[in-house]
Amino acid sequence: MAELVRRRREPAVVQALRSTAAATLAYVAALWLLDVRAPLLAPLTALLVVQVTLYATITSGITRVNSVVAGVTVAVVFSSLVGLSWWSLGLIILVSLGIGHLVRAGDFINEVAISAMLVLGVSHATDLALARVLETLIGAAVGLLFNFFFVPPVWVQPAEEALMDLAERMRRLLLHLGESPGSHTPVHRAAARLQEARRLDNDIVQVDRALVQAEESLRLNPRAKEPLLSRVVLRTGLDTLEICTSVLRSVSRSLTDLAVHRRDEPLFPSDVAEVLEELFGHLAETVRNFAVLVTSPLSSSSEEAEERLARELEAGRISREKVAHLLLDRVKGHPRQWHLQGALLAEIDRLLDELDVEKRSTRLAEELDRYTREARERHPMLYELKRRLRLPLGPRRRRTAVR
Repeated sequence: MAELVRRRREPAVVQALRSTAAATLAYVAALWLLDVRAPLLAPLTALLVVQVTLYATITSGITRVNSVVAGVTVAVVFSSLVGLSWWSLGLIILVSLGIGHLVRAGDFINEVAISAMLVLGVSHATDLALARVLETLIGAAVGLLFNFFFVPPVWVQPAEEALMDLAERMRRLLLHLGESPGSHTPVHRAAARLQEARRLDNDIVQVDRALVQAEESLRLNPRAKEPLLSRVVLRTGLDTLEICTSVLRSVSRSLTDLAVHRRDEPLFPSDVAEVLEELFGHLAETVRNFAVLVTSPLSSSSEEAEERLARELEAGRISREKVAHLLLDRVKGHPRQWHLQGALLAEIDRLLDELDVEKRSTRLAEELDRYTREARERHPMLYELKRRLRLPLGPRRRRTAVR
């Protein structure tokens, strides 16, 4: 039962139900408005227009109508000059595809040529052209109205869940890297950890897809509260975790190289290994708390997550200093693979720096300023109107907001 409820909230399921309902309504509307026996172009247009997000629905609707009108116009012009033959068909396809690029039909460039061919292939080209345009307009209108009256959900939660899953896999990897560094580590086990770190790249791609959908669902959606802030918070959070995954690969690489050089002995002495295991534990909890902070709502939960993150960062820095001093003493007496140990410390420093609370706040503030500046440059008149009407120009800079 729980699985069924979860499936009902997935974007693919919601999209299937919404598209079916919109296509059916478009067909009924076309039957009622047009004297056509089977106006299948209307439901087809509605099916293509209704997208997972409101912004995608509006843009796809405008683009599709634009492509059909362009194709019909080309066909009407050709039908008045030439008939249907092999060379005229090839010529109209070539011209239609070229015009599709000119009118920026995007994914519907082929629709320009299809519309032109269908209209050119009948004797009453003008009548078919008008019917095709009307069906397309009805389907697009129904699709747009459907999404205005039944506003699509905001897909922020799936993106937050994907980001939390990524952080959990990073946390498990860090715990694995910290397992028994004072005992003998076979090369194949260290190499397996390296492969695990490399697979995080695929996870980054999946989270990015979910985040792109979430960002699009926030645009023009009346359900969204502080959409710009939500978009920037999640995007900068993913950027930070992506950098951390790259650093984790380097950490795994350094430990694997140490395992190769120390096949018959522990990676580290027992005193160093004990503190190092503690350090990896703090890093694991730091990653998890960072993800909780990024995905927390603007409430007391974000403040609690920030406090936990700060505590783990401080504990991690203390453990890092202990490891550094212990390694320094060992390197002075036995300078074997000192470069790998130094690289490991540098990579741990990078992780602690990337996950730092203050750096996170600074990066988020910079991104918010950049988005605001770009919006002002793209739409100066709208920005000036908001300023004159004293409307909010961007999200309020609350302490909990800049997280």
